[in-house]
Amino acid sequence: MNIEAPMSEDLLRCQQIFFARALRITEEVKKQDARFVHYTSAEAAVSIIRNSELWMRKTTVMNDFMEVEHGRECLAAAYHSNIIGARFKMALEAISPGICKEVEKTFDAWSQTFVDNTYIACFSIHDKSEDSYGRLSMWRAYAGGTGVAFVIKNTPFVSISDALKVYSSPVSYLDESGFLHEMESVTNSIVKESEFLKSLPSEILIANIFTMFRFAVLCTKHPGFGEEKEWRAVYNPQLEFSDRIKKDIAVIQGVPQTIMKIPMVSYPDEGMLGAELPELLDHIIIGPTQYPDVIREAFVDMLAAAGVTDANKKVVMSDIPLRC
Repeated sequence: MNIEAPMSEDLLRCQQIFFARALRITEEVKKQDARFVHYTSAEAAVSIIRNSELWMRKTTVMNDFMEVEHGRECLAAAYHSNIIGARFKMALEAISPGICKEVEKTFDAWSQTFVDNTYIACFSIHDKSEDSYGRLSMWRAYAGGTGVAFVIKNTPFVSISDALKVYSSPVSYLDESGFLHEMESVTNSIVKESEFLKSLPSEILIANIFTMFRFAVLCTKHPGFGEEKEWRAVYNPQLEFSDRIKKDIAVIQGVPQTIMKIPMVSYPDEGMLGAELPELLDHIIIGPTQYPDVIREAFVDMLAAAGVTDANKKVVMSDIPLRC
């Protein structure tokens, strides 16, 4: 979809129409200066520090095998609903006749790549109360005897940048009813801003709707997972390729798989800020393990070698009594 982006003022207005929920959550993160956390294995954490890169995995090997399917089902149910879905399509057709068929054609052509060729890295909003211990449910899911949590600053997540073709988004925890409510809200915004939307080229309008649908599929989870407070970094090399993202093969929990590696590098001229490890890292939590002192010592040494100041103060050990 090689289209010319609208001017920044128009772009912001489009975001307020089609991505109001994500925009609202992002503004709240900036306002509170919230931090993020990435839970991973100690082995993967060593690679992150030594190579200054973060791994992304395919949606098909995520913890919840229904990761993408739930979002697809919610979108399909809402779009084809007799009342809200019909009103959504009617609002779009009033702006640009025939646009719904164009959106459907584009979305259907790319839909399978959301499963087959989308790579994701997962993060959570980190509460101050978790600074010393981490989150028990996340240790249970990711520790495996030697878990590590990177508590990091929010700057790269709230930066507006195309430098890597990787885009971050909060996860919405919605069932079909909640998804319908969100579609109704978007429809109301479309109707309210119909004159502005009529002024845009149809390609811009289609691109915004397609992107809204794409992230609705990739970043909607069942409400039962809500306590994770997850954000996702999303990359699809078929849709938008970046030669800065490196492809590799890794064995994770015994499964050989293709991964993508995000360089922890800032590109200030392109809007990507605060991505280098010494600037990005707040602290590291060593998860429940039989070997806390040994692991802590290793990570302090690695952080110091990576140029992190006060490395000894930036590695803490969780003493949650979790049997590993």
